[in-house]
Amino acid sequence: MQITIPDDYQNCVRGLDCYASLAAHEVTIYHDNTKDLDELARRFAAADAIVLTRERTAVGPALLDRLPRLRLISQIGKTAAHIDLAACTARGIAVAEGKGSGAATAELAWALMLASRRHLVREANGLRAGRWQATLGQELRGQRLGVWSYGRIGRQVAGYGAAFGMKVWVWGGPESTAAARADGVEVAPTREAFFAQSDVLTLHLRLSDATRGVITPADLARMRPDALLVNTSRAELIEAGALAAALQAGAPGYAAVDTFESEPILGADHPLLHLDNALCTPHLGFVEKDNYEAYFGMAFDNINRFFAGVPANLANPEVLTRLRGV
Repeated sequence: MQITIPDDYQNCVRGLDCYASLAAHEVTIYHDNTKDLDELARRFAAADAIVLTRERTAVGPALLDRLPRLRLISQIGKTAAHIDLAACTARGIAVAEGKGSGAATAELAWALMLASRRHLVREANGLRAGRWQATLGQELRGQRLGVWSYGRIGRQVAGYGAAFGMKVWVWGGPESTAAARADGVEVAPTREAFFAQSDVLTLHLRLSDATRGVITPADLARMRPDALLVNTSRAELIEAGALAAALQAGAPGYAAVDTFESEPILGADHPLLHLDNALCTPHLGFVEKDNYEAYFGMAFDNINRFFAGVPANLANPEVLTRLRGV
């Protein structure tokens, strides 16, 4: 079968151990990102299956209508709004998805907290430039850690906070707060208190129609001038433009972010990259060797099972009655 893999930014997919499982297929890999419909249609035209890495490439009806050969989309991680599931199903295209532990993202969130609180990037760059000690860092022990959403990743981050001697509390929906209480983790009394009293506030919500823009300028304005907001989830959880404006106003005083509204960011073309109180990384949360082996391994396994006639992990199982070529 013809397999196409877009958005391999680091040119690393062929070097993964799990790549050997695609030996029976012809594979084409692209290392850049394009959102041009004509170019995407050209790249995917010969594909029986495409492998999507998270939400890097969107697939909707206009593109699907130009891919009559496509039978399977194998998604790295869970499907989201970047794939029009109904349009895929209507055209007989199966969508398989995977899952991971979230450990890599949780660890990056913690690394960002430590790096921001101790000004590590500024100090390391200063030392290379011939300077010595320009900032005064702040330890995490004893500070209040706010975790919004106590799910797969949020639970791990809360555990790190407890291990570091932080006072951990949680905010989120009924299911999230119930899980936190069951684990003996404190739940913030109100949303207002959660923002106003957290020294470090970290976001671990999934992006959906309900959570898009859920964090408002009013929420951010409640944060203290010495507070830190960490976002390794999705930039769109925060109202557009609100975080940059809040950082310029001084509340919160700091942010550490790993996600942006439109990716990749090239040429430093984003307002957060020009703020001294923002630490920014290029969506590295899930970008880790073991994590890639697990995610891509499952995606490749889903391809082999599908073309062997035993499809698994389908996000649209109803498509089985109308699969192309079946």
